Amino acid sequence: MLQRLLPERGFYLGLMFQEAAARHGRVRVTLDRPLDVAPDAGTDLGYTELADLVDDLAARLWSAGVRPSEHVAIVKGDNVDIVLLTCAVSRIGAVPALLSPSLDGQVAAVLLDRLHAPWLITDRATLESTLSTVDTTLARGVLTVDEAPGNTIALAALAGVPRRPAIRLHPGEPSLITHSSGTTGIPKLAVHCPHTMWNRLVPQQALGRATRREPAALHMSFVHSRFYHLLGVLLHFGSPLLLLVDPDPAHAGPLLAAHRPGIVETHPNTYVLWEDLADAPDGPLSNVRAYGSTFDAIHPRTVRRLLAASRRRDPRLMQLYGQSETGPIAFCWYTRRGADRVQARRVGTGIPGFTRIRVVDERGRTCPPGATGAIEARTRGRILTYLGAPESYARQVDRGWWRMGDMGYRDRWGALYLLDREVDQISTLDSNLAVEDELLSRIADLREVVIVHGPEREPVPVVCTRGDQPLDPARWRELTRDLPALAEPVQCRFEDLPRTGTWKIKRLEIARLLAAGELPTLSTAPVGG
Repeated sequence: MLQRLLPERGFYLGLMFQEAAARHGRVRVTLDRPLDVAPDAGTDLGYTELADLVDDLAARLWSAGVRPSEHVAIVKGDNVDIVLLTCAVSRIGAVPALLSPSLDGQVAAVLLDRLHAPWLITDRATLESTLSTVDTTLARGVLTVDEAPGNTIALAALAGVPRRPAIRLHPGEPSLITHSSGTTGIPKLAVHCPHTMWNRLVPQQALGRATRREPAALHMSFVHSRFYHLLGVLLHFGSPLLLLVDPDPAHAGPLLAAHRPGIVETHPNTYVLWEDLADAPDGPLSNVRAYGSTFDAIHPRTVRRLLAASRRRDPRLMQLYGQSETGPIAFCWYTRRGADRVQARRVGTGIPGFTRIRVVDERGRTCPPGATGAIEARTRGRILTYLGAPESYARQVDRGWWRMGDMGYRDRWGALYLLDREVDQISTLDSNLAVEDELLSRIADLREVVIVHGPEREPVPVVCTRGDQPLDPARWRELTRDLPALAEPVQCRFEDLPRTGTWKIKRLEIARLLAAGELPTLSTAPVGG
């Protein structure tokens, strides 16, 4: 009886490439830069080569002393080998802990401390920058993908060690650690296990079945759990892959044009950047059958431009709503036919058989349709805990319901509408996000707009324009006359806005910098009507 109650199925990262190579052979994988762990391997590989490289790296890690269930922090420069190292750590039964290379050094130190003397995989540049103020002697051992000074072990020096069979831990044991976005403070370390990851993978495989074997282009955070589930789906169906590190349209555009992906997924803010590719003469997005969007809200203007860029008969954009802690809990899609009626606040419905959603008031009672409240979800894909902060985890769970930290409502048909993060609400606005969507739709030159609390709690629009062109104050006033009262806009360069590793804007940090007079701003002199 007990055996039947235990979770039996799991998603094991260490076996992904091996199983894909056995099923599909040498399907093409193209990189936009060579791997740091194998610079001589070039940028055109296949499932079989990557599976062999994961096996080789796993053997090197075992030779260095890494053992099952031990934590292995991966903090290195952004590149696809973060993925291969993650799979290699998993292959020997250890637990990869993925830390974004964009983290502040003090934040990285806090997270490493919560991992309790982990192994550390890094590179020389990261040791000399992000980790320069971190006491790496507290790590169990420091492994580097290149030559680094000090008491480190270069993975290259372990080449040729004997291979080992893969190790699979019990599906209910910790197998992956990622961190939350950190938009509201120090990120939390989310602990995943193979069983909960399998419960996220299966519905995503069902959603992706219609686009099986389509070539896919991805520019996503390699330290986010969403990447690994999407990769698992694409490998399962045998899709050729284009994996991008640099999203600059001048760099990514020619690669997208050369590979003509049928599937594209990236961060919403990257999609805004890639609006410039919609009208490119070489048609880099002309073959897209399905766009995927997660991590944050995507603006209606961006949806319309992306769908219009495709020459496929019925392109779609799939929107997934969720968190690192839950995986996707709701989904919806947009079509070209309905692009003019896109409701960005509508994030979809629950995934049948896997997720349930409710909206509750301050007393925990379910809100009637149309009434705003806190969004909660019940899902089989929920993480096990927050490492080092179990009390924070416990505060977000109410009899199996997970508090998402967002405000929204459901309509009479059960569709969920997202209004704001609880911590970002401004009393004079029903929804910051809705006003931002409207501004982006009305003002084509805007690349981003973020409404935050000003020093007097007033709503301040912080705006970024394409090419950093100055705003025209008179035109701004004309186009915002019928919107809720806003303070005068503050113009910044997009690159100067504090962001997470998935390009989410850190609204609370922007508000803090604005209040302290430390937010870098641009002139807003008019340039004409």
